[in-house]
Amino acid sequence: MASFVDDEFQSANIFIPEEWSDAADSVAYDSNTSPPPVAFVCGPKNSGKTTFSRVLVNVLLQRYKKVAYLDTDVGQTEFTPPGLLSLTTIDKITSDLSIPCLKTPERCFFFGDISSKRDPKTYLAYIFALYDYYRRTYLLSNGGSPGNAGVPLVINTTGWVKGIGYDILVDIIKYISPTHVVKICISSVSKNLPAGAFWLDDDNSDVPTVIEVNSARRDSFNRSVLVQKDARLLRDLRVMAYFRQCFPSDMKITTIKELSRALAAHPPYEIPISSIKIKHLHCEVPKNEVLYSLNATIVGLAVDSENFPDCMGLGIVRAIDTLKHVLYVLTPVPKSSLQKVDLLLQGFVEIPTCLLQVQGCISPYMSADVLPSA
Repeated sequence: MASFVDDEFQSANIFIPEEWSDAADSVAYDSNTSPPPVAFVCGPKNSGKTTFSRVLVNVLLQRYKKVAYLDTDVGQTEFTPPGLLSLTTIDKITSDLSIPCLKTPERCFFFGDISSKRDPKTYLAYIFALYDYYRRTYLLSNGGSPGNAGVPLVINTTGWVKGIGYDILVDIIKYISPTHVVKICISSVSKNLPAGAFWLDDDNSDVPTVIEVNSARRDSFNRSVLVQKDARLLRDLRVMAYFRQCFPSDMKITTIKELSRALAAHPPYEIPISSIKIKHLHCEVPKNEVLYSLNATIVGLAVDSENFPDCMGLGIVRAIDTLKHVLYVLTPVPKSSLQKVDLLLQGFVEIPTCLLQVQGCISPYMSADVLPSA
């Protein structure tokens, strides 16, 4: 029977080479504790950026009480479901680097797609806003509290490093101006980023510390190589783990079938359509089809603002009652946070197909029991 805690995570052979440990130590101990390091981790896809970032966070936690983590990879997120850009603070060392873990971000935005290709401008604006929030909260003396002093930042990036992806990466580095840039390289030179401080103009003398390391994965000739992952499967696992949080941790849900049936039987929240606004990201939908397009989809539950809508989390629109003018939504977001939500954002983050194809399970349509959102 299929488990949504997939073998890919259980059997992962995590090898940390000495040069990775040296690189992490260099970032953590290469400077005084104030100002703390801002480390930018980049490289080709599947080269080990996320694993190195986890190693770096663990090393930094040996010197600092907590570490901020800016996740810019909407397709392969670290602490959230896919489609989100987030800033998360971490205060505990992760003992097993092979096990994924979900955390509630300090702040996040729902980009609504697994790649920045559809809207690079908004993608960059969200990342810049998250970094600005980090600066105000943890770096600026007039904005951060004494307890927030000395919080380093690790920025994990997407593996799209060619063409427009390269231009986006350069824009992010230039805006953040990190103290350290860690580049992970593989033996296929054409897939790597250029050597040195590739993002700087010739007349720019403000060069951060650039550290180049090889991917930890090796072939039979001891050459660093890319690791091919099933990206869609990993995203599906993240989504399922996220909605597993709708239920108590001690509830027996270990298989996809059990999760699908539990979600189908779980009372959804009832949200009056008149109390929310609906926005479709990256596409236009005719007004008379807006509600139909929401049915059986994943949406961002957001709080509207003058700048960018803060995302409280994700929900599944389980059904729509056009006569009662209500939406039925499944979400692990606490009721206290859900009551603030006044905006639903629909993008292209999909419900895993395996959840919809369980025999004998009517999913994701509504049950008779509902929970009022207010």
